[in-house]
Amino acid sequence: MQLSKFGRKLGQQSGIGILMDDLSKAFAGEAKCMLGGGNPAHIPAVQQRFREIAEGIMETPGAFEKWIGNYDGPAGKVEFHEALATMLSREFGWDIGPGNIALTNGSQTAFFILFNLFAGEFPDGSHKKVLLPLAPEYIGYSDVGLSEGLFTAAKPDIQHLDERMFKYYVDFNAIDIDESVGAICVSRPTNPTGNVLTNEEVAKLDALAREAGIPLILDNAYGTPFPDIIFSDAKPVWNENTVVCMSLSKFGLPASRTGIIVASEEIIRAVTEVNGIVSLAPGGMGATLAMELVRSGEIIRMSRELVRPFYERKAKAAFAQLDAQLGDVPCRIHKPEGALFLWLWFEGLPITSQELYERVKARGVVVVPGHYFFPGIDDPEWRHTRECIRVTYAPDDDIVEEGLAIIADEAKKAYSAVRA
Repeated sequence: MQLSKFGRKLGQQSGIGILMDDLSKAFAGEAKCMLGGGNPAHIPAVQQRFREIAEGIMETPGAFEKWIGNYDGPAGKVEFHEALATMLSREFGWDIGPGNIALTNGSQTAFFILFNLFAGEFPDGSHKKVLLPLAPEYIGYSDVGLSEGLFTAAKPDIQHLDERMFKYYVDFNAIDIDESVGAICVSRPTNPTGNVLTNEEVAKLDALAREAGIPLILDNAYGTPFPDIIFSDAKPVWNENTVVCMSLSKFGLPASRTGIIVASEEIIRAVTEVNGIVSLAPGGMGATLAMELVRSGEIIRMSRELVRPFYERKAKAAFAQLDAQLGDVPCRIHKPEGALFLWLWFEGLPITSQELYERVKARGVVVVPGHYFFPGIDDPEWRHTRECIRVTYAPDDDIVEEGLAIIADEAKKAYSAVRA
């Protein structure tokens, strides 16, 4: 089979493809402890609320038929735009209207569109990149570019903390923004580490983006204002130069594939045109389910009172278990500040994180090896990229406990083989 450059670029195996394949196999019963994917937990109170909304749709004459039977426009459901713009203006003072919002078929599609709008090959022959100011970053970014070399990234400032923890900070001295940078992008909380950029770091990045005349893209898939899986202080941010990306997935609707972009009207018009070409229109089922929750602001209350405490409890439990079971293994855990993950750094790991992944997978536990999370970093001498793994604590407690015990056991074996 002969493939175009597009086919060769996007039709090959990728880190995000491997992750999602592992996820589907785990749900099919091929792994007993799926600690690798980003599937959110099934929080009973949240799911019950969606069940009530769905039942209301089913009981309303004509509502179900409209729900499944009508296309929306290429920007998505207009009523949802109106509800979200009103809520964000009311709650946070954002100066936006419906024209500042577009929906996409999930966040992954949103970043495919945005990154290729602002980076890649330009009509004048120049090539621009997306700057990731804090690596490691989201695995799903790595392969979305239509051209090669889409990313440049900065290594973090790593600070050791007490109680086996460490934390990444943006090293602003390592950031170089020249005319080759077309946009800045950060996830907050960061996937894979659970790191939350401080309000000061976001403000500095915003200032740098404005000075360079490029957009700052904030990936809030796990962040404010919903699902608000943040355990530290984080102020919601938006302005005309900022592109805020949100999602309904981590709030509990991953199957609905509802990504949300809040940006200037000029950017939204471009996103809308791409939507129309690529998919005609984004799916509207998730927006319909969440409509009233957004309109009333209940989605913020549920995020703060149900979603965030649920994950914070699980994060603390997973951290405590690993801290106890790892013993003298030289492993640090990134300070859990949000998202669904613990990021484990095995200092001086005698094997690679890929081999550790394979060893625990052979025992029925799926994690994600860390080297996939460093797009834009090309430094084979930096061992840190091969010493980390990402582990989710979202599954049921018994699954997490069993999986973490096996990870700790295999880590001990790896170090013991060298010490013997």
